Amino acid sequence: MHLLIGVIALQIASGGSGSADSSGAVGALAGQPGGLALLWVCFIGCLTLAVFQFSRIWMDSRGLTGRELWQMRASAAALAVSYGAIGITFGTFALGGGKDSSQSSAGWSAKLMAQPAGAVLLGIVGLVIVGVGGYFVFKGASRRFRKDLQAVPSGTWEHAVTITGVLGFIAKGLSLVILGGFVIVAAVAADPERSTGLDGALHALSGQPYGGLALGMVGVGLICYGLYTGILQAWFAKL
Repeated sequence: MHLLIGVIALQIASGGSGSADSSGAVGALAGQPGGLALLWVCFIGCLTLAVFQFSRIWMDSRGLTGRELWQMRASAAALAVSYGAIGITFGTFALGGGKDSSQSSAGWSAKLMAQPAGAVLLGIVGLVIVGVGGYFVFKGASRRFRKDLQAVPSGTWEHAVTITGVLGFIAKGLSLVILGGFVIVAAVAADPERSTGLDGALHALSGQPYGGLALGMVGVGLICYGLYTGILQAWFAKL
């Protein structure tokens, strides 16, 4: 998913078009030979991962206690929701539906704004997204992600893990910070249409001075994040 979003971001940075979000990535996948079958495989895989992460909340303690246990449970819950949402995107496209992140983001923002103190709640959501993005940047810059891995062989593997991890986490964090900023702007302006989703946030970045260069760097970073999480972290993760 992040590999595809990164490639689309590079296309936009070079003057091309595309939707640089999960919907755009899934749509690009659907257009490939055998795309429908891949969508269903990814749908089942994501929902299975969601169930697995949900089960970890209650059954995976690994001798952890106190703060570490609750941190693990919070992480598992967040991953369960994330995998479930991505799985729904795959399933929606497999059934012939789907819409871009600008539409879906504006939709849920409008629903939240309609609630009592909705603008405050939306602002809090934006701050949380910015906070998560900031943590990703910190995790990448400080190389804290290495704590999630077992010992990595020195040489080529170690360089690959370090480069993709640092660039990937920082790029992922920056994209979340930009996204959260748009949610906060929507809350302050009481205008849910300003909550544009990841695609709108990256397109807005490309429109700034030197935005094409910045978006290109974010695209490369997201590709690195995809390589890190999809290959290297899977290979060297602590079991």
